[in-house]
Amino acid sequence: MKPREETGLAVPISAVERETALSKDTLRMWERRYGFPSPTRDQFGDRIYPPAQVDKLRLIRRLMDKGFRPGKIIPQPYHSLLELLGGSHVQDPFNQNDFITDLLRFISEHRVTELRSALQSQVQNLGLRRFILEVAAPMVRAVGEAWFRGELAIFEEHLFTEVMQNLLRKWAGEARTTELKAPRVLLTTFPNEQHALGLLMVEVLMAMEGAECISFGIQMPIADIVSAVAAHQADIVALSFSQAYPRTRSSEGITELRKALQQHVEIWVGGAGVARIKRVPEKVMIINDLDGIPAEVARWRQKTDHSRLFA
Repeated sequence: MKPREETGLAVPISAVERETALSKDTLRMWERRYGFPSPTRDQFGDRIYPPAQVDKLRLIRRLMDKGFRPGKIIPQPYHSLLELLGGSHVQDPFNQNDFITDLLRFISEHRVTELRSALQSQVQNLGLRRFILEVAAPMVRAVGEAWFRGELAIFEEHLFTEVMQNLLRKWAGEARTTELKAPRVLLTTFPNEQHALGLLMVEVLMAMEGAECISFGIQMPIADIVSAVAAHQADIVALSFSQAYPRTRSSEGITELRKALQQHVEIWVGGAGVARIKRVPEKVMIINDLDGIPAEVARWRQKTDHSRLFA
């Protein structure tokens, strides 16, 4: 197989994005960083790509899906990429530690465009579920630890949070499944809990399992949570607690909420702060790891189906 000749109709960037599953931001970032692709411009000044470059980009996309890092394959000629795809070379797997180190450097050096592009590329490379589990969640911990050590300023932590939230919201809509619409989950945090990123990651993962998620954002009073559960006929209340949230306040709040809700409404709690909660009422589910969410949604459905069968 040979790439198409550098003749024929050039392809606009929107079509390249559709054909290769590489975002426009990624294409522009590679152009600046690696000198490839190297588009020309049409009469309106918009980027257009020769067919051969589109072929190479499609091949690069396939290699990224197999775990290769863009920086190591983009400079290689087309025939070498074909050999790699054929399996004659050892693959270059995703290295979580190296990637997180790169992201922390982008944050501390205020390289916002590169931070966005790196995260966007990795969503495409890993898929949304793996991205949340292998990049987003570890990165939240890493940023928090760096801030605690004084290596990041609070505005830098806020910037990272905003970039990650925007990215997850952008991809969340595409991840939702319409096959199942249960359970109905109300997501929020208690008053004075201002960390929303963990809650958003939970929302996306639940939506991917078919849950109908209703997010009320952060800092919702307990009385309002109870009212919202009744108004929306929610099956589950999902709460997120950061490491900074006071342990006593979380335990007392969970206990108060459990007493106020009907018994069939489950409470799921997660986040870095749950490990510090010593007393948990009955019928409160602790989600220690995000990757446990699919199993818990499946458990809820199985329990509900069983109850209906014998009702």
